[in-house]
Amino acid sequence: MMINVDPTRRTSFSTIQSAIDSVPSNNKDWIFISVKAGIYNEQVKIPPDKPFIYLKGEGIGKTNVVWGAHDTMLTSSTFASMADNIVVSGITFVNSYNYPPRKNGNPVKQAVAARISGDKSAFYECSFLGYQDTLLDDKGRHFFKLCTIEGAIDFIFGGGQSIYEQCTISVNVGELKPGSTGYIAAQARASPKDGGGFIFKQCNVTGKGKVFLGRAWKAYSRAIYYDSFLSDIVVPQGWDAWAHDGHESEITFAEDKCQGRGSDKSKRVKWEKN
Repeated sequence: MMINVDPTRRTSFSTIQSAIDSVPSNNKDWIFISVKAGIYNEQVKIPPDKPFIYLKGEGIGKTNVVWGAHDTMLTSSTFASMADNIVVSGITFVNSYNYPPRKNGNPVKQAVAARISGDKSAFYECSFLGYQDTLLDDKGRHFFKLCTIEGAIDFIFGGGQSIYEQCTISVNVGELKPGSTGYIAAQARASPKDGGGFIFKQCNVTGKGKVFLGRAWKAYSRAIYYDSFLSDIVVPQGWDAWAHDGHESEITFAEDKCQGRGSDKSKRVKWEKN
């Protein structure tokens, strides 16, 4: 089944949400939703009872979903995917509350561009733009390829079990607060039995300002950068235990085969894993 979304109203659906709403509850067959280029000023949610949706836009910067909710990470997301078996490609998701940073006078708050809470979800050539808490990689198994994630503070966060492959990790902390330091990953693995963790494989870490590769949101936080390019925006110590000082042995932060001026591990925290 194929559904078309066009903001010029040449089809049955002019909003993405109305197209999603038309999908039968507890659907068992893949449904293809083609989203034409344009700016969709709406908050979009795929509820838990609507799996097997393939949402396809016309490319990064061409099909844009923009919303400006803030304050709470669970309700502010421009896009929320709560169902299992979801594929998204060619769409930019923006939380405009603090974005773009230089053109925005709002105080910095949690403002999520996307929340991914379903299992077996994949994103190809998508963009997630925000400042604080851009992408809530909440729970489930997720795959991101050739995506761009931009932000400043904990902008990839949550308890997901995820691989980021050939993605651009773009830091914008220097845009709003020159001289300040940001954080990329805030992974939320809460117990040793939890399968969660973030792997950044062949990614490009770049941007403005200084940044930690990650900090431990929960006690057993896990994040690995593999074969990635780390620019000189990465601070020498690399990682932060956050509220878990004295329990660093339970945290799994590691780097392997990375390149770039920010990949020098000689001054990293002593508790970084190999």
